[in-house]
Amino acid sequence: MTAPHTPRKLFGRLSLPERNFVAEALRTETVGGVLLLIAAITALVWANTPLRDSYQSVSDFHIGPAALGLDLSIRHWAADGLLAIFFFVAGIELKRELVAGDLRDPKAAVLPVVAALCGMAVPALVYVVTNLAGGGSLSGWAVPTATDIAFALAVLAVIGTSLPSALRAFLLTLAVVDDLFAILIIAVFFTSELNFAALGGAVVGLVVFWLLLRKEVRGWYVYVPLALVVWGLMYNSGVHATIAGVAMGLMLRCSRREDEKHSPGEHIEHLVRPISAGLAVPLFALFSAGVPVSGGALAEVFTRPETLGVVLGLVLGKAVGIFGGTWLTARFTRASLSDDLAWPDVFAVATLAGIGFTVSLLIGELAFADDPALTAEVKASVLVGSLIAAVLAGILLKVRNNRYRTLWDDENRDDDLDGIPDVYEQDNPEYHLRMAAIHDRKAEEHRRLAKVTAGAGDGSDSPA
Repeated sequence: MTAPHTPRKLFGRLSLPERNFVAEALRTETVGGVLLLIAAITALVWANTPLRDSYQSVSDFHIGPAALGLDLSIRHWAADGLLAIFFFVAGIELKRELVAGDLRDPKAAVLPVVAALCGMAVPALVYVVTNLAGGGSLSGWAVPTATDIAFALAVLAVIGTSLPSALRAFLLTLAVVDDLFAILIIAVFFTSELNFAALGGAVVGLVVFWLLLRKEVRGWYVYVPLALVVWGLMYNSGVHATIAGVAMGLMLRCSRREDEKHSPGEHIEHLVRPISAGLAVPLFALFSAGVPVSGGALAEVFTRPETLGVVLGLVLGKAVGIFGGTWLTARFTRASLSDDLAWPDVFAVATLAGIGFTVSLLIGELAFADDPALTAEVKASVLVGSLIAAVLAGILLKVRNNRYRTLWDDENRDDDLDGIPDVYEQDNPEYHLRMAAIHDRKAEEHRRLAKVTAGAGDGSDSPA
């Protein structure tokens, strides 16, 4: 007789190693998100004050070797160069998820993959319907499909929500899958003319990169120059240069051997992530988020079909798509929601995913490259949509914040002070022995204190 099937819990407690990894990754992303927020505000202030001319001058200043086809503006360097670092880290994250994270197990991978796909398809559909009804351009269908994990976590840091680690991990994994599909969209839909010689050179460079990794050749002085060559060839090939970063990130080994504390991929991610979150992405935001935000410009966001489609896609499409994808997963895989959470919690996180800052700005630039005025308006709509999604998610999360704080306290309680949360040791006999010893010691201290208090009360310790 077979054992009855136990329904799988969605957003159940993470394993201890996964929890520690997520905590470290989110800590860096949260700091990066705050820097990203500061950079975006700086760009908006800079571009909407009497200093706006200097903003344009700096953004449009060209630098780089023209002979190599790399005489680019500062804004261009930020979008194609610095974001390659961001996508390099995204590639490592994806590789790690595939070999050691949630995406390793097909059953566990169903949830974030379906949620991410629905969370991209529904916003694109909302944009298309809005523009078909309003007679707008369909070129920007991909703009509202992206989620900015750093900005989303910055919002969580600002509102102080003690979101359970399982929901945070879901948000992180969702964003990784989201980034993968965003990369595919950029590669497939925003590559116009190909230079096959440069593309062939980039492929050869990637093969050399892979062979060096296979031979376990060490030394940054080998890989960094090679990465720069691959990036330059990829840029000149007509394929967006950030694809080079993703490809190299995916080549790194992210599985640990018996004698390793960290895999090479994890080690390099630990080194590069602060550069990505603390420098590359904030600088991209600084030179991309500077758009006019006058009252008239903001009003036009809600009247022009292209910009309205972006706002509705981010605010409504993301929330409905991700929530719907999660519900469908629960409905058709016989999985059930964790007992500690409710469906409004999932909807709040889905709403938070409507913050589509970094990649949405990049796709907006690519989609309307021939119309600078519309590009600026679409960027403004990304900012407005992300802001609305952040405010709505903040309200929804605040409603349940007391419940989250209780879950967070239970998940992080360490009464025996051994550095491991007690919830992960409750099946360990040694844990119960330690807790019994702690209980006995506290009881003895309480009895001793009671005797001292009683002695002081009856005057037995008073001098004759």
